[in-house]
Amino acid sequence: MVLKIGKRSKQADERKDDMNRIISWLAVVLWMAFIFYLSHQPAAVSNEMSKGVTEVIIETVEKTVPNHAAMSIDVDQWNRIVRKNAHFFAYFVLGLFVIHAMKVSWQRKNGWQNLALALGFCILYAILDEVHQLFVPGRGGQVKDVLIDAAGAAFGVILYLLMQKGRMIFIKDR
Repeated sequence: MVLKIGKRSKQADERKDDMNRIISWLAVVLWMAFIFYLSHQPAAVSNEMSKGVTEVIIETVEKTVPNHAAMSIDVDQWNRIVRKNAHFFAYFVLGLFVIHAMKVSWQRKNGWQNLALALGFCILYAILDEVHQLFVPGRGGQVKDVLIDAAGAAFGVILYLLMQKGRMIFIKDR
């Protein structure tokens, strides 16, 4: 029996690919569960959490940039900014996770098709998330939030595809 050093078996490659697919989709499902958890909190609880984050941000900015003009904005205004950015960031991450899981699962070569499928998936989840909030005490579904979520997902998906394209160009130039 001759062992070839540096060569992996086809089975080992397939197992690695299977694990990569499982882990990628698990990341998607866990992140969606995290979004659901945050959306399921009653308005009062969600607002208190956001205000806590907002206060930390304001304190950090005050320490970093003393006497900054932006500090004239009250906590409620900053809180709205933080909440909307949280929507964008949550779906930015979801977009990254979804496009990566799709790439490792289906290996589609058409970037536009991947972009459309990933965005469609994320936007559908954003819509379902806002509908879900209609049934949470003090919360409501907002079309504006779906648009912010879609923008975050689009940014994540496009950034991922651009990084992949850049990686391929870099590899070809080697």
